[in-house]
Amino acid sequence: MSEIVNLRQKRKEAARKAARAKGDENAAKFGRTKAERDLEQARAEKSARDHDAHRRDE
Repeated sequence: MSEIVNLRQKRKEAARKAARAKGDENAAKFGRTKAERDLEQARAEKSARDHDAHRRDE
């Protein structure tokens, strides 16, 4: 004989797992420390300055 399953609980459990997976995905995608954001911004600014330094003046 099989075990009785409460479908409402299973549905809620599946929803929690999906929400956790979405949160983990967002944390990997957007979750960066302030130091990482500042470093990336500084590198972008340096890259833009270096690129502008190679322009010809007309």
